[in-house]
Amino acid sequence: MTTFSSFSLREELTQAISDLGFETPTPIQQKVIPTLLSDPIDIIGLAQTGTGKTAAFGLPLLHHVDVAQKHVQALVLSPTRELCMQIQEEMSKYGSYMRGLRITAVYGGVPIGGQIREVKSHPQVIVATPGRLIDLLERKAISLDDVQYVVLDEADEMLNMGFREDIDLILKNTPAREHTWLFSATMSNDVRGIAKRFMKDWKEFSVATANTTNENIDHQYYVTQHHNRFETLQRLLDFTPGIYGIIFTRTKQDCQEIAEKLMKMGYHVSPLHGDMDQKMRSKVLERFKNKTLQCIVATDVAARGIDVNDITHVINYELPDDPEVYTHRSGRTARAGKSGICMSIVSPKQISNIRQIEKLVKQKFHKSDIPDGAEVVRKRLFFYLEQIATAQPRADFARLYYDSIHEQFADVDKDELIRKLIWLQLRDTIDAYQDANDLNAGYESKDRGRGGRSARLFINLGEKDGLNTQKLIQFITESVDIDSNVIERVTVRDLSSFFNVPGDAAEYIVEHLSSKKFKGRKVRLEEADQNRGAHGGGGGNRDFQKSRPSGPRYSGDVRAYGRREGGGHSGGGHSGGGRPGGGGYKGKRRDA
Repeated sequence: MTTFSSFSLREELTQAISDLGFETPTPIQQKVIPTLLSDPIDIIGLAQTGTGKTAAFGLPLLHHVDVAQKHVQALVLSPTRELCMQIQEEMSKYGSYMRGLRITAVYGGVPIGGQIREVKSHPQVIVATPGRLIDLLERKAISLDDVQYVVLDEADEMLNMGFREDIDLILKNTPAREHTWLFSATMSNDVRGIAKRFMKDWKEFSVATANTTNENIDHQYYVTQHHNRFETLQRLLDFTPGIYGIIFTRTKQDCQEIAEKLMKMGYHVSPLHGDMDQKMRSKVLERFKNKTLQCIVATDVAARGIDVNDITHVINYELPDDPEVYTHRSGRTARAGKSGICMSIVSPKQISNIRQIEKLVKQKFHKSDIPDGAEVVRKRLFFYLEQIATAQPRADFARLYYDSIHEQFADVDKDELIRKLIWLQLRDTIDAYQDANDLNAGYESKDRGRGGRSARLFINLGEKDGLNTQKLIQFITESVDIDSNVIERVTVRDLSSFFNVPGDAAEYIVEHLSSKKFKGRKVRLEEADQNRGAHGGGGGNRDFQKSRPSGPRYSGDVRAYGRREGGGHSGGGHSGGGRPGGGGYKGKRRDA
């Protein structure tokens, strides 16, 4: 097994990464670092955000830097201020034992005077955004004449942001440049064009198939009318009380407006976009990383500087114009081996966009129901109960206040006390969803049209059984010989779940699945009562038909519904119901 200690790094770097707890390099680090240490040629590294690219180029870069020389030897270009600061911080940690090493970051959004003073303090490494670096060049405040190494990090994003001419100008101002290292999530024609113009005989290193996403991400989409998007977003947030995520918008205006509306309603969120000054952006990122914010509402550009491994959810308020941007967004969750959920709010007209993205990322997306009011209340109730069950009050709390508490409630029945506490916690949510509308758009897919009707089935398995959308679909398709594509509108609850299948397949699925067991528990499968709100995925008490579905018997014709070769379902992920442990929403309309 390859370890960092097996790399021939200079002693100071080996000590620093040992202190940082680095042991096993990531795939991109395993491929790139040995080459750049022994033979620092031009390279292209293709890897998604969050795969350890900073160490992949940062460690070899510092290995070759001569701290005795007091001029700029290496230049790292990055697309955003946040990423620029992040790279400078990480490389400073790597070089903490290299006496005389100076690494300076220059970026827009802050006064240039302080950065000019930093640049004149003779750093060996400059980390810069293209725009601010050109400002410094035009003021003759910096010289790149002796730069030997240039790193283009997130090259595809820099080109998408319109930095092509800036990159050309900067590279032309590095006459002594010997090596160019380009890192990108995708290999577009524009990226290849930069390589052809400014790089020599390069080697290409790739750690993943192009345009694929993490298999631990559960991709869900919710179909609603365009004018119901905000209310749908609000519903999903309320249904996921433990969320810690990013809400993506397409424009800075949408970002600001949506964040302001949510904040006024009591949600712990904040906007993050390019029109905010650097001090405010840094403050928002700090609050998010400290988890005093449950979500940030961000544009794609602003989110590039976010490096957090435990994000549970990504929500696309609108799908991006470029399907490839979807992979960047969804890649913000399910990092470091964890699972995550990517939710997309779409209109009926955007179903074709979902299909395009499915082909691009080579994963099946799950159409999920927007939860109804009763379902939201139920979810928050279980979340609150679990918080109580796992709470560990401080010992001095009981010692100081036990007598007063006991005296106040000595004559109150235990069940009555529980009802009062839960009512105080949930009454705002209950009031808000008393007469909640059904936000699901009346969309019927072509697949369901084959059977003439769509049947919604109930199954007595849910989150408490360790299931989520993907795992439930996998269990059904492995137990019954059907294609996963016929299963739609999956809603996984705590103790039960719902899903839709074509009407003429329902009886066959009920008959064959009801004889199965899941972790020793007998499976019970019934058709949900369509007249009592099962459309929304349940919530509250529901009656179910005790008889099996009527209609023509399903024969298992593989031409219609059978699993195709190479079908089935892969991947993990956790359910869309959120995870215990996060704080509830606070505010005038939200329960704490």
